[in-house]
Amino acid sequence: MNKNKSYIGISFIVLIFGIYFIPKILSKFQKSDLVEVGVAPSFELINQDGKTITNDFYKGKVYIVEFFFTTCPTICPIMNRNMVEIQNEFYGNPKFGIASISIDPKTDTVEQLKKYAEGIGAKHYNWQFLRADGDYVYNLAEKEFKLNAGVDANAPGGFYHSGSFALIDKEGKIRTRKDEYGNPMVFYDGLSQEGVKMIKEDIKKLIEE
Repeated sequence: MNKNKSYIGISFIVLIFGIYFIPKILSKFQKSDLVEVGVAPSFELINQDGKTITNDFYKGKVYIVEFFFTTCPTICPIMNRNMVEIQNEFYGNPKFGIASISIDPKTDTVEQLKKYAEGIGAKHYNWQFLRADGDYVYNLAEKEFKLNAGVDANAPGGFYHSGSFALIDKEGKIRTRKDEYGNPMVFYDGLSQEGVKMIKEDIKKLIEE
């Protein structure tokens, strides 16, 4: 009888383990419901500390890409205020990062980028403020990431650029959720609280993959 009770007890424990823990373990090896919309391009840029940063820096990390400039009088302050909010959500997490790429190489020197980063409260060690020659950056934005950016003398501050964020997974794939019609959103609205909410939710999903 005691032996039978032991078998029953062990079987019960195994059953409970299978019901509650195996699905959680398997979920760690499964992809989330976020779709792939492309591969993030390779890049080589200089950060706010004068160091060369390539896309390899972000390997194994979930990261956001934005294009901005430090003297932008319109949408950049909103974008980076929202980016600080996202940073704070994942502060200290080594699997998270941000690439803020300047589209104004003349003004945004290494020194200017560092001053700007400190001024807005960018403290996550994987948040890089990056620069390169204009043509290189505009090609990276327009042709590679498909995010608008370029010179426009008639635009506020002398440049045009998108207010959207691109989300990249740990394998270097551009990922996104689907909209209400089942179509990929592709990018996240960096100007709205709804966009911030969405990207925070989806970063968590990608980190757990």
